[in-house]
Amino acid sequence: MIRAVLDANIYVSACIRPQGPPGRILRRLLDDQSFQLVGSGAIFDEVRRSLAYPRVRRYLSLSHEEIDRWVIALALIAEPTEGCLKLRAVENDPDDDKYLVAALEGRAGYLVSGDSDLLELHEYRGVRIVTAREFLSLVEKAK
Repeated sequence: MIRAVLDANIYVSACIRPQGPPGRILRRLLDDQSFQLVGSGAIFDEVRRSLAYPRVRRYLSLSHEEIDRWVIALALIAEPTEGCLKLRAVENDPDDDKYLVAALEGRAGYLVSGDSDLLELHEYRGVRIVTAREFLSLVEKAK
């Protein structure tokens, strides 16, 4: 089974535009279990923070409580990682390293992101870094 880490920007995009590739990825996860989600507390904390930003909230019809429940549900679905591995791979934004840490600790083959700093890496220690559109295509072909 495909194992993947999703960047917080994928979750945010899925909430804002459910019919787009990020939303369709989450639908594939929730409806078909098309892949194994891998994540860490640090990632889900960032998802929660990102969904609370005023510039994001104006696009959402969810309350803070609904957002919290949704993030908790995703964290429960995900295979958890500890986030203990230390590495420095993303020079421009070291905070993005948490995604690579989760992918490596969770033996994920993919990191799905819309972040140019991560996407520029293309691959890191066997983890392919792909866009939502690329990952959706992979998941749909694997079905």
